[in-house]
Amino acid sequence: MVNIATTEEPMPALREEHSVSSVTFQTLVFLLLFTEIAIGVSVWMRWLWLTLPLVFVSAHWMHGLLIGFHEASHGLLRKSRRLNEFDGVLIGIFSLVPFSLYRVVHQMHHMHLSTEKDTELWPFVLTRAPRWARRLAAFCELTLGLFYTPLIFLRVFIHRQTLVRSRKVRRRVWLEMGVTVAAWAVVVAAVAYWNVWNYFLWVYLAPALIASNLQTWRKYIEHLGLFGNTVNSATRSIVPRSWFGRVFALTLLHEPYHGVHHQNAGLPHAVLPQFTSILEPKHPGERVPFISYRQALPDVIRSLGDPRIGAQWRDSSRNGQPVS
Repeated sequence: MVNIATTEEPMPALREEHSVSSVTFQTLVFLLLFTEIAIGVSVWMRWLWLTLPLVFVSAHWMHGLLIGFHEASHGLLRKSRRLNEFDGVLIGIFSLVPFSLYRVVHQMHHMHLSTEKDTELWPFVLTRAPRWARRLAAFCELTLGLFYTPLIFLRVFIHRQTLVRSRKVRRRVWLEMGVTVAAWAVVVAAVAYWNVWNYFLWVYLAPALIASNLQTWRKYIEHLGLFGNTVNSATRSIVPRSWFGRVFALTLLHEPYHGVHHQNAGLPHAVLPQFTSILEPKHPGERVPFISYRQALPDVIRSLGDPRIGAQWRDSSRNGQPVS
């Protein structure tokens, strides 16, 4: 089993790109708040014809903020460590995933990309996991990601052989979970007190459900059905050619350039498009990057019948072990 190493240290000349990252992120926050206000007004006016498209727009901005959560876990969202932590914890509260727990699990994802130790891609990396269980996991994550994804991370935290062994980190995870429960208790109590469930549904719950499912589809496009033992053969990258595609990638904090990120996880998102040359195929099993998510989607859909990730699946086939 091959671990695919990456580096976390940003190049010194690129540290200033943190400011670009934070400006892009803050713009997404502003766009989300503006869209949420527009949804509230349209619900009040009972303009369903406007509410529905605005919900999908809001979901896209939320998806971008979820990638900001990912950037914060690498310390790349803000120059200030405190502001970086604050943004990470705040997004974690609304996405129901403790920031400190996500950071540990995501670090393991980079250290052990697509291997059986990659708990972020559980259970698709486990050759002992039956096909029905992997299909069920994919179905739950693709339809109820807002509630299912937190369980993936909670499983790592409460597992007997947990990766979260540091007492300091475990205390912080418990603290963040407590803050999340308290914050949501206040939100739900306020919604119930003023009886604004209709607004809660359209302004938060509907777009959050869609955003979490978009997050899962993007995650699957990045990794599902890939069996390589190099970064480029274990990830799918999107390198858009059109101006619309490049703007779309920017609103996702350039996460579509996923192979670049995995080859140097310390690069701020703003500079990822400058390093697309490293995505060119150099080893067997590597392909040229896709130009859009639409082009990459059929690859993923074909993999959903038997969802698997990692070179270990090829090894188990060679050894005569069942793979489904």
